[in-house]
Amino acid sequence: MPPAGLLVLLVVGACDRKPGAAERGGHIVVSGDTAGWIVPCGCASNQSGGLPRRGTYVAELRKKGEAALVDAGGAPGGDSEYQKLKFEALLVGTKQMGLAAHNVGAAEARLGPTYLRETGERLSVPFVSANTRDADGQAIAPASRIARIGGVRVLIVGVLSAQLAPTGWQVEAPREAILRVLGKERQPNDFVLVLAYAPEAELRELATGLPEVDAVVGGPTGQTIPPQQSGPTLLTSATNEGKFLVELEVRPKRAPRAVAQVIELSDKYADHAAQKQNLTTYLGELGRRDFAAEQTGFALALPAGMPAEFRVAGAESCKECHEAEWRTWHGINHSAAWQSLKDRGYHVDPYCQRCHTTGYGLPGGFVSVERSADRVNVGCENCHGPSAAHVREPKVRTPYVPADQCIRCHDRENSPHFEHETYWAKIQHGPRATSAPAVKTAGVP
Repeated sequence: MPPAGLLVLLVVGACDRKPGAAERGGHIVVSGDTAGWIVPCGCASNQSGGLPRRGTYVAELRKKGEAALVDAGGAPGGDSEYQKLKFEALLVGTKQMGLAAHNVGAAEARLGPTYLRETGERLSVPFVSANTRDADGQAIAPASRIARIGGVRVLIVGVLSAQLAPTGWQVEAPREAILRVLGKERQPNDFVLVLAYAPEAELRELATGLPEVDAVVGGPTGQTIPPQQSGPTLLTSATNEGKFLVELEVRPKRAPRAVAQVIELSDKYADHAAQKQNLTTYLGELGRRDFAAEQTGFALALPAGMPAEFRVAGAESCKECHEAEWRTWHGINHSAAWQSLKDRGYHVDPYCQRCHTTGYGLPGGFVSVERSADRVNVGCENCHGPSAAHVREPKVRTPYVPADQCIRCHDRENSPHFEHETYWAKIQHGPRATSAPAVKTAGVP
């Protein structure tokens, strides 16, 4: 964590500038679309992103000069109680890095005005939003923020696209809102940064139509927009689950006013100690609160029309009639999936629990650590479906096609090297083990 004095320096107003102080310039680091990813999943190697690496990057940059961190929005991963706690841990972590402004993006907006105002006050978060109001016409957050970097007064304005705003919010056209702020707040030689949470076409239109500003940085654009000039205005984006940052070098007396680059937070960046402690604190709070599946937004649901008696019975209930298959399961990694989480301390995190437990949120399935310790590990019913009815009456078939279930957890993010045939061969068992069934696309949970 940088020295306290440096954090103060990043956010002081223009009145604190000493007469004749040299404008040296510095750096602005922009994050965006973190989507709840405090750290990469960890299920695969070479994953990018995470606050611990972000902390290291910012700390290393400050060795070269002054730097401020801002966020373009999209930090929460959802609106459940679990996701709110994770969002607040993200806010605490970015504040430790010297957060100068956090734009209200679509994910933040879905949390609601009351929550944003209360959280902003409780955690002293510098939210910014120039063009949003609640249903009663009250502003969601200040329209702009000021940061001073290397003697340069940086005016930061945040906007949200009307296309991405929740129903009931009043949203002014971003360009008009930005010009209104400039008319009230801009001082000579300000560096003006717009944080715009908007689709790519709208971002490009904003940059083209705002020669008055120095840089427009936004999201969500799926992939980052490489830094490019749109007339006098720089355009780029920081996006994709916090894997990429935008670094702006503010140059007060040269044109263009900023030079930008996109930085991937790969594993070449070590974990920052303060951010590791923030993560430890967050995991400790998860353990204390022990969220039930229905509080997380991850709970599975039975397919429509499935009888209520289709409940999870647990892998032990399969052993009596399917001992050979049970022993095969017991010898593969699925049967030890829970221990792999405990070894890393992530068994308290619902994001991880959903793929390392049996029947997460289903009737009879995993509920939480304290309430369903007998439903840990990837059991028979993750692939075959809730089987209590089959246990009672073997003529009742299990409901799922096993081969359809793999991609629920072995998706591109968590298992980027997944190949169905290779993986299937490692777990295949039963009377037809010599020929794997075709992969279907039928809608099953």
